[in-house]
Amino acid sequence: MIHPPQIKVPATYIRGGTSKGVFFRLQDLPASCQQPGAARDKLFMRVIGSPDPYSAHIDGMGGATSSTSKCVILSKSSVPDHDVDYLYGQVSIDKAFVDWSGNCGNLSTAAGAFALHAGLVDAARIPENGICVVRIWQANIRKTIIAHVPVTNGQVQETGDFELDGVTFPAAEIVLEFMDPSDDGEEGGSMFPTGNLVDDLDVPGIGTLKATMITAGIPTVFVNAADIGYTGTELREQINTDAAALKRFEAIRIAGALRMGLIKSPEEAATRQHTPKIAFVAPPTDYVSSSGKLIKASEVDLLVRALSMGKLHHAMMGTAAVAIGTAAAIPGTLVSLAAGGEAREAVRFGHPSGTLRVGAAASQVNGQWTVTKAIMSRSARVLMEGWVRVPGDLF
Repeated sequence: MIHPPQIKVPATYIRGGTSKGVFFRLQDLPASCQQPGAARDKLFMRVIGSPDPYSAHIDGMGGATSSTSKCVILSKSSVPDHDVDYLYGQVSIDKAFVDWSGNCGNLSTAAGAFALHAGLVDAARIPENGICVVRIWQANIRKTIIAHVPVTNGQVQETGDFELDGVTFPAAEIVLEFMDPSDDGEEGGSMFPTGNLVDDLDVPGIGTLKATMITAGIPTVFVNAADIGYTGTELREQINTDAAALKRFEAIRIAGALRMGLIKSPEEAATRQHTPKIAFVAPPTDYVSSSGKLIKASEVDLLVRALSMGKLHHAMMGTAAVAIGTAAAIPGTLVSLAAGGEAREAVRFGHPSGTLRVGAAASQVNGQWTVTKAIMSRSARVLMEGWVRVPGDLF
């Protein structure tokens, strides 16, 4: 039997925030993958190495975690007053599907940098030295993200002294602005889909939990750590090695997704693993981060742990940080109550790898809460560029 050779697809492997992904320019994809559909999904799964029953991604670019099983497509923007369109695919590790239902806040940082690396930003808008403001259209959720990318000698400045908990080495700081991050599209219509800041959420097999369900940054279900038997100081291994705990978290996520109107039946949740996120919050207390660093209660406003793709995240998803910052700015949410209950424009929270500060501008108009933008700092660095190879008979 004759087997066709592999094909090469131009790609760049980039760390953005506390995530990594394989980035493509739309024009560089095989013709059959330049439109949404089965061919594109097959390409991304094969690039990452999914589905993998070993959950190791040995035969692909993925890292067998939700933070490293990601692909991104960038192109010249189709939307006025934007530079690029940014489309994000979360590749399932052990199942054959790509989830297109949300954004990756961490890789939004890399999208801004890659837009410059890939020549997708008008040269007239790039300073020789200074900050390039990259206007990103996030195509998954139809929102604007502004990335402030440092430039030196006309090129992206990647090295620097900005430190980000969850990332080993320092790099250059990139400030992100998530504009109008609440969901006003077809899936929510309101930042709080239930109309309440706190709901009684009935979870089969668990009982009734207090929950804040919000669609800012990414749909997120917040519950109190104490209500589910935790302190908010847990690290990844404590949760991810407990199969029963992961099953309970998925039950909470499904109940929240149903209540938020994101799915119509529990079965749909299996093909929508990326959203909503499930997070648990607690008041500040001392704990030791995954790097061994002591995080003191005085250094944070609250503690948050969040799950992504069925596992506790090693740090914090960027989009979930937007949800945290927004909910913290609105008195009465579980996030705000864990942070002391007062209105605030910025919050610093503790996560498994350390701390993160995020700001949000929220206001109440005609009885409805709105948020104009959320701001945070991340960093990005190109790790490798060239081509990825996939079998020629893939499509």
